[in-house]
Amino acid sequence: MKIKYYKYHALLNDFILIASRPTSLTSDRLSKFARNICHRKRGIGADGVLYLKRSKKGVWEVDVYNADGGWAEKSGNGLRIAGLHCYRTNQNEKDYLFQMGGTLNKVSFINGSVTKAKFSTELGVPKFQTKDIPINMKSRFMINQPLKIGGVSLPMTCLSIGNPHTVLFVEDFDFDWKHIGLEIEKHRLFPNHTNVEFVRILSRKRLQLAEWERGVGATGSSGTGAAASVAAAVVLGVADRKCRVEFDSGALLVHWRKSDNIIELAGPVAFIGEGEFEFK
Repeated sequence: MKIKYYKYHALLNDFILIASRPTSLTSDRLSKFARNICHRKRGIGADGVLYLKRSKKGVWEVDVYNADGGWAEKSGNGLRIAGLHCYRTNQNEKDYLFQMGGTLNKVSFINGSVTKAKFSTELGVPKFQTKDIPINMKSRFMINQPLKIGGVSLPMTCLSIGNPHTVLFVEDFDFDWKHIGLEIEKHRLFPNHTNVEFVRILSRKRLQLAEWERGVGATGSSGTGAAASVAAAVVLGVADRKCRVEFDSGALLVHWRKSDNIIELAGPVAFIGEGEFEFK
């Protein structure tokens, strides 16, 4: 069958978006589709797939699948990409509601065009309890606690932004952080595996981030990863609630609001192209 697709990226974190109409796929088929189309050699190539469907008037549902076919629960970049896709079809609308990973998320157009624009999204309240991440341990929290990786104990802070994250603060990136990221991602402590953020503190308002994404590998950026890094830095008292998070590909702005504890993300997204993919 031929499936209509649209490709977008958010600071080089690229996604294939498909709509439930006219294409209807089960979760198993979506998993296989993600593995096929995201392959950099045999497919179109992407970090993940967004499956968009309207559940009721004014609300859209978005499912996220990583390149390895695993369900990804949530994506901050994916939410903003879904916003640009909807904006491309109707420029009169500037605010959208997306159901993703069991939570309702507001996405808003800030400025730009139908091919490149800046959007913000709310990502909900960060959760630090181990049962909410989840982590296989009896302790209630894992905040700045050591985990032995490759014979070395590394202090880590774990939390959920609707998906699991493990944050490590580093002096620089002159080490094999990709190898360490893979080891942490698949550590037995994390039953659903985990995303891993290596964070360098530039100031209380600026963080630099290298991202290892669960089921994908090193990515150009991560929206929930940026949010998790700021939340962890705030809890440890080393950053403010408003931060610029810098990747090699650009920057995202994160605001962990004190008024309602919701974390908000803003940054650019861009349309790459569209086509049809032969899927069996």
